[in-house]
Amino acid sequence: MDTNHKHTISMRVHNRPGVLSRVAQVFARRGFNIDSLVVSRGHHPDFSRMTIVCQGDPAALDQIVKQLRKLVDTTHATEYVPDESVERELALFKLKIVSETRTEVFQVIDVFKGRTVDISDSTVTVEVTGDSDKVDAFESLVNHFGIIEMVRSGKLIIARGAKRT
Repeated sequence: MDTNHKHTISMRVHNRPGVLSRVAQVFARRGFNIDSLVVSRGHHPDFSRMTIVCQGDPAALDQIVKQLRKLVDTTHATEYVPDESVERELALFKLKIVSETRTEVFQVIDVFKGRTVDISDSTVTVEVTGDSDKVDAFESLVNHFGIIEMVRSGKLIIARGAKRT
């Protein structure tokens, strides 16, 4: 069982109460934990887009996707791989800064093309956008400066080219 392989599922569902609960139940019944879940209204207000990231056996995940497609509120459910989609994640980091490390902190922010969104005498809040590996790498590099808080959006995906997600 390849439980370390991450899977990304994109869904289009009717924008109705209870849909999220029914989707989560499909994963729970199969013993899958959801690592990341992003839900937002789509460009049409009657529908929402869900992006779900989980780990587990590919064969079991195939069954989950088939079950998700059968849900009455689902209009689309597909697993995507990085080659087929553009993937991004947004993270906000509140870092402790002291005069001795201030320059180094800002150099790391610059290398990762981070954006400073708030600054005080003792903290800086940085926005980092990119794939999950980039966000993980930034977290690893700034950890020794002192991460006060971190908030991650979860993965967002859109199909490459003319194909619809």
